[in-house]
Amino acid sequence: MDGFSLIDEPWILVRTMAGRTEEVSLRDLFRRSRELAEIVGDLPTQAFAILRLALAVLHRAVEGPRDELHWQQLWDAGGPPIDAIEAYLGRVRHRFDLFHPSTPFFQVADLRTAKDEVAGLEKLIADVPAGHQYFTTRAGAGLARITAAEAARWLVHLQAFDASGIKSGAVGDPRVKGGKGYPIGVGWAGNLGGLVVDGGDVWRTLMLNLLPWDRPLLVQSGPQDLPAWERPPDGSAEDDDLTSRPSGPVDLYTWQSRRVRLVGDRGGVTGVIVANGDRSTPQNRHRLEPMTAWRRSTPQEKKLGLRIVYMPQEHEPGRALWRGLASTLPVTSPRGKADEGPGHLAAAVVEWAAEVLERRHRVQLRAVGMAYGTQSAVVVDVIDDRLVVPVAVFDAVSRALPQAVVDAVRSTDDAVFAVRNLASNLASAGGADPGLADGARARAAERAYAALDAPFREWLAGLDADTDPEAARIAWHRTARRVLHRLGDELVEAAGTAAWVGREVRNRRVTAAEADGWFRGALSRALPVPAEDEEVVA
Repeated sequence: MDGFSLIDEPWILVRTMAGRTEEVSLRDLFRRSRELAEIVGDLPTQAFAILRLALAVLHRAVEGPRDELHWQQLWDAGGPPIDAIEAYLGRVRHRFDLFHPSTPFFQVADLRTAKDEVAGLEKLIADVPAGHQYFTTRAGAGLARITAAEAARWLVHLQAFDASGIKSGAVGDPRVKGGKGYPIGVGWAGNLGGLVVDGGDVWRTLMLNLLPWDRPLLVQSGPQDLPAWERPPDGSAEDDDLTSRPSGPVDLYTWQSRRVRLVGDRGGVTGVIVANGDRSTPQNRHRLEPMTAWRRSTPQEKKLGLRIVYMPQEHEPGRALWRGLASTLPVTSPRGKADEGPGHLAAAVVEWAAEVLERRHRVQLRAVGMAYGTQSAVVVDVIDDRLVVPVAVFDAVSRALPQAVVDAVRSTDDAVFAVRNLASNLASAGGADPGLADGARARAAERAYAALDAPFREWLAGLDADTDPEAARIAWHRTARRVLHRLGDELVEAAGTAAWVGREVRNRRVTAAEADGWFRGALSRALPVPAEDEEVVA
């Protein structure tokens, strides 16, 4: 048999509670979901894409959840409704065969170019920089053939995260010009600053990211929200019903951004055809996409002539998740009537966790995303960060503790700004030109955030529903001041003799001693503590 059933064959990478990495089938992902710690992948973004596929299966298998009561019944059962999931998978089995002759999974069976070209696997595998194979461990045989299981994982990833750029021109696609498919943007998930509420095992994680149909301010879904495998098979052209879609999160979880055909069989895949699929637009999809935060965009409002436009809040490479909590927590991004227009909206999965979990619990919030380069045509970075967060910090009703966390992040940014100024003032005092002073500012900020990273994570994880917000805020100020005072001392000590002598800078003499004094004053203002603590943290 030449087929490869994603329902029966192992292809999903998982980490067990014992820490082992295994491959499981889609059926076994659900059967064993209480004993599996998480879905993993060849890249973090691959795990995110496969988790979303599993969520689409679960939504359809349970026909909802219809409301919070239905969700609670599923949660209280302590494990997946295997009979319902297997019955559903049985109904759609023919659409989950990777090499089905007429309806191959996430592909177009007769996809071809006018010259019958087939691309190499670098078009499928996201960690192979096109044209720069010497930057990857994949070469030779590693790029000549991959297993059907790995090809399936990369296929799901490609539909979610494929870079933009020119694609193969598929026969039958009216958009093709000169044999080429011109850019339509990245895959849908490539627009997102992906957020996952991790429940500690695969089943709880699926449930915490599974929102019911009756919460339209969080997400708009229902029986009409269909995955790709319940829709008519795609042809090479764009679907003709895109003006009325996406119909909900399930549609977006399985959005067919590309038209694809794998070349190979269950014995291995050797090539691929990748053409343009269905275009997606991220503007104002905040009621349809629950796994990202959203930001209000003035440029988009002007461009589109709309009063309010929300765009996904993308993750910034190299920036820790905790530094963006102000745009992540519901306390600073309330949902309400459409015409109110707050500056940020929290991810719906975060708001849902705050509603259904007790405030004494802690969860792991995971950030996943992909950063693209020139014209979004190349991948330049993958974002993967995790943060243990008390559920009480998600609470938008009891706002004091969440606000204390947001204030702590903002005061930390102010304190790091003081470190930046110290570094540039020391450089200027030593005779550096403005360009070198700017470089010193950037390096000092990197050191400051790196030094604060572990202490902040530990402080945040230690909060709970009974924490006094003001005491917590002061405790963080004490910790941050100690860390940054040490860093400031190191910068001053390394400044050199010339900086102690100083020089005139914009009609003012700057010396290392003066720079240090300015820094300590700025740090005290950014991170205030009670007067009796001043000598302790100074």
